[in-house]
Amino acid sequence: MRKTLIVCLASLFAANLAMAATCEEQAADKKLAGAAKNSFVKKCEADGRGAATSPCESAAAEKKLAGAAKNSFLKKCEADAKAGSAGAACEAKADEKKLAGAARTSFVKKCSSDAVK
Repeated sequence: MRKTLIVCLASLFAANLAMAATCEEQAADKKLAGAAKNSFVKKCEADGRGAATSPCESAAAEKKLAGAAKNSFLKKCEADAKAGSAGAACEAKADEKKLAGAARTSFVKKCSSDAVK
């Protein structure tokens, strides 16, 4: 257990060093110096550590949402994404069954709602 913890911490430290190197390189490419460089590197590292892991989190970050608004947005976005992927699978099943018109619409709607539950 102790070895696992040490390995995890070493990995985290190495990842932070790699990120710092890339942020330093970006600052050098932009020819930043002094306080501007320090500010840029600090923001770059913070952005890298807190990188969004899902498209919904990226969208929330772009919209600069926080608190309850962010939580609500993430919940709805993830539910929509889940329903969207289920909808595509249901459309494929409807194609396999060669459904058309109202029968297809009804089948896809029921299939999608069942998949979300």
